[in-house]
Amino acid sequence: MTPVLNKHLPDFEALATSGVKFTPHAFSGQAIVLYFYPKDHTPGCTTEALQFRDKHKEFLKAGSVVFGVSRDNMLSHDKFRQNLELPFELIADTEEKLCHMFGVVKNKIMYGKKVKGIERSTFLIDGAGVLRAEWRGIKVAGHVDEVLKAVKDLKKTA
Repeated sequence: MTPVLNKHLPDFEALATSGVKFTPHAFSGQAIVLYFYPKDHTPGCTTEALQFRDKHKEFLKAGSVVFGVSRDNMLSHDKFRQNLELPFELIADTEEKLCHMFGVVKNKIMYGKKVKGIERSTFLIDGAGVLRAEWRGIKVAGHVDEVLKAVKDLKKTA
């Protein structure tokens, strides 16, 4: 079941770096940015993470928390966070529960073979746990600024 815009998210729990247990209720009252990316330590994902890092204070100022999500394990996430000095947590979705919940698992062609991969996507959830915006199949350039603008606009209407 893929979440529908302007509907409450179902309750779920996911483990993130720094021992954080992520649930939408744990961040009630704050906007949540969940960005799904294919793999730690790859060029596009590194660029995207750095852009979220560089704008992190602005996201906080606008009343939101940021979480990155991929299928990588916690050890990989810990190294990725440390190497890039990321100020936000990364969710290890090794069983693809969140990936399937948000409908970001797609068939891709890689080196002529069909593989399952993560479609780079971002979701904005408001302080009441309602999905307010989604970006799917995004290009990294300019994306973080677009998400930040949506967060700021959401704060104005709250």
